[in-house]
Amino acid sequence: MIAQQTNLDTIANNLASVNTTGYKTQTNEFKSLLYQTIQTETTSANGETKPTSAQVGLGVRNASINTVFTQGSLLSSEKDTDFAINGKGFFAVQGDDGNTYYTRNGTFQWSVASTGHMLCDSQGNPVIDTNGKPIVLGNQYTMSKVTVGRDGSVLYPDEQNNPQPIGFTIGLFQFNNPGGLKREGDNLYSQTAASGQPLNEATNNNLDKSSVIQYYLEGSNVNVADEMVNMITTQRAYEFNSKVITTSDTMLEEANNLRR
Repeated sequence: MIAQQTNLDTIANNLASVNTTGYKTQTNEFKSLLYQTIQTETTSANGETKPTSAQVGLGVRNASINTVFTQGSLLSSEKDTDFAINGKGFFAVQGDDGNTYYTRNGTFQWSVASTGHMLCDSQGNPVIDTNGKPIVLGNQYTMSKVTVGRDGSVLYPDEQNNPQPIGFTIGLFQFNNPGGLKREGDNLYSQTAASGQPLNEATNNNLDKSSVIQYYLEGSNVNVADEMVNMITTQRAYEFNSKVITTSDTMLEEANNLRR
């Protein structure tokens, strides 16, 4: 029952995050607990050998909660600082503690910095470029004219109004095992020993390159229909386990009554 409650909590979190930009659905994995051996495969009631043993399982418990990093749907936006990633990459932002965190949420904005304007996420964390530095544009740039190419390069129109690179490229990073990333809240992930080191798409030619799409956001990959079916199945399993406990208690009560 505890395992099924954990499963229901995970499903509830998926449904609550169905409209969260860049959210990746989570799934529960279970494993069996210890088995009680009543008879081994080499003994029987009359001392003869037997090919199989008699073991009774003692339930299950949660083994892991895995994240499914499939591509979410691309949703159009009217903001020029909204970006979606098409591919396996992650944006990188610098947290208040100085560490680098990774996200699929491309809801960015320009904030006023001491030397100009800095590209930040919705929490005010600076967005990191391919060199690991915040993207800060000088006061000579008009933010409404800034665009971003599909490779993440920051562009500004020249005298002929043709967008030209100005020396910044939004960083995109991949991981050999994204399932090993640690969730930090606020749609942020941090690297772990299980995820491996971040792989910079700009400097690693062995990766399938992701693309940045301006005026779009990546929706969550939660399938509401699947989650509703999972919720019903989990509820039924919880009820069945409860019924088993009640039945077992009734049977033990009957056994105790035999003494009277």
